Amino acid sequence: MEMSSLALGAAATVLGSAYLSARLSLAHDVIFAKIAGTSILNIILAVRAGKLNFFYILERHAQAKSTANKPFILFEGKSWTYAETYEIVLKYGTWLKKHKGVKKGDIVALEYQNSAMFMFLWFGLWSIGAKPAFINYQLQGDALAHCMRESTAKLALVDPLFESGLTVEVRAKVPGMEFVIVSEDLERQVENIEAVRYPDWLRKEDSYVGTAILIYTSGTTGLPKAAIMSWAKLFVGGGLTPVGTGMTANDVFYTCMPLYHSSASCLGACAVLTQGATLAIGRKFSTKTFWKEVRETNSTIIQYVGETCRYLTVAPPEIDPVTGENFDKQHRVRVAMGNGLRPDIWDKFKERFGIETIYEFYAATEGALGLWNVSTNSFSKGAVGRYGLLSRTYVKATSAIVELDDETQMPWRDPKTGFCRRVKDGEPGEFIAKLPADDVTKKFQGYFGNKGATNSKIMRNVFKKGDAWFRSGDVLRWDDEGRIYFSDRIGDTFRWKSENVSTEEVAHALGKHPAVLEANVYGVQLPNHDGRAGCVAISFDTPNVTPELMASLASHARETLPKYAVPLFLRVMKSVGQQTTGTMKHQKHILRQQSVNPKKVDGDALFWLQGSRYEAFGEKEWKQLEGGRVKL
Repeated sequence: MEMSSLALGAAATVLGSAYLSARLSLAHDVIFAKIAGTSILNIILAVRAGKLNFFYILERHAQAKSTANKPFILFEGKSWTYAETYEIVLKYGTWLKKHKGVKKGDIVALEYQNSAMFMFLWFGLWSIGAKPAFINYQLQGDALAHCMRESTAKLALVDPLFESGLTVEVRAKVPGMEFVIVSEDLERQVENIEAVRYPDWLRKEDSYVGTAILIYTSGTTGLPKAAIMSWAKLFVGGGLTPVGTGMTANDVFYTCMPLYHSSASCLGACAVLTQGATLAIGRKFSTKTFWKEVRETNSTIIQYVGETCRYLTVAPPEIDPVTGENFDKQHRVRVAMGNGLRPDIWDKFKERFGIETIYEFYAATEGALGLWNVSTNSFSKGAVGRYGLLSRTYVKATSAIVELDDETQMPWRDPKTGFCRRVKDGEPGEFIAKLPADDVTKKFQGYFGNKGATNSKIMRNVFKKGDAWFRSGDVLRWDDEGRIYFSDRIGDTFRWKSENVSTEEVAHALGKHPAVLEANVYGVQLPNHDGRAGCVAISFDTPNVTPELMASLASHARETLPKYAVPLFLRVMKSVGQQTTGTMKHQKHILRQQSVNPKKVDGDALFWLQGSRYEAFGEKEWKQLEGGRVKL
């Protein structure tokens, strides 16, 4: 009887502890401590050894018996071990230094699609102490020239697939830059070079907040800006991914997200490297090749961004034509990691493909703080952050969600004190992160060569005189159970197809069309679609909106803008200045509310992009959108 009572008591204690742990999210405290501890320890060790550069991690694995002959990169049916990758990297470093004159600290532009070559060139630059500027290969025209020029690079390494984008006009706008197309002939030339491992002083870094990579972001206004990715952030990413996913050296991490983004390059490739695991690279995202490549590479962790999981979930299943077997769950994946998985698709994705764990995170390349949510059930479905009792205290001390002024879209300030106000749990507001007031660069390195843009992200005197905080530009909300949810972007920039679309960039491009007098660009929410679709309140120099004009405008937009930024809808205004305020500023609020509902646009003609031109959009088409029968 006594033993039975003891057993029952012990069981009750275990169950009570389990309940308490789940209720207080204590497991997330452990994850937080591991991520923070791993990152800090690795930074300290690298600084002491004078080896901040991730090249040394590659070198260590290439020379270790346990990993030298292990696959590091898998790409399109080919495999490269750590030792093979290291040898190729040294050859490209040697070629860059001896034949192209690249010196320590030089910035070199890299415009490349996902591939093993992307990795070889990237680490080849690091091997000689140079820094890559990752260029979005989808950019064209002025935006492409701008990014090349702002990098200050004198050399650009370009994927042969995108040589056609380097028009005479683009090259003319980047004076002094040499464009090298990495052709098959060049690859063979480099293969025959004797690899040189240059001395450590060439890779010596003065500070852990020094520049490792330039990664471009659309920001909130204007053309893309080069965000500084520091070595410290790489080490944080190197800790964040493995701990959150439980990654070990035996894992295969698959990503077809663009390596020019920090998600794939820093939280993917660099994290894999820290663990001595294997990186499986997909050239680009496609529902037809995603799971095929995952299965072929035996991947155990997959990466997603934005609507990736939605597209995979709504795509038809792959069925074996002979046996009729459904391949949806024929894989080894245990964790899906990324950002942008929406609550309405969260469980559908997990159930269809048999994914046990979702590791959702929130971060910005230039940001000063990241959030994460390891979810194995529906409790934190849709959250971009989740913290336990202890880690919540720390995060709330180093970040805040503040009330926004509806008119200015800036953090609201008390008329008497001038200070901002934290919102209550459950209320939305702008997410901000605390910076060291005496030296903000310790946590926020800003935008390369752009003090104005850097300073615009820093707020002073927020809660007390002299303090400093980083503005995320995002609206988040934090509930009373430690979960954080994303609400929206602030201002004119809107997200579509996992990309930030700059209204200024789109308006600038459309304004160059000879028939356009005025273009007011904004994002509209649509039935059955996440994000905001691009819409333009537009005025032409003629009242005759002909099919030829609509085809010409569509062609112009596609030639001057990345695919994701091409507006899907047009609202033809009756006259110039219709959408301005009394102070001659474009108003967007009412236009956004009216969306593209024909009943709410005051009789304005609507058009939507269909194939090679814009065609009339009316009640019939709107009902198709409402009924979920349209995929944009």
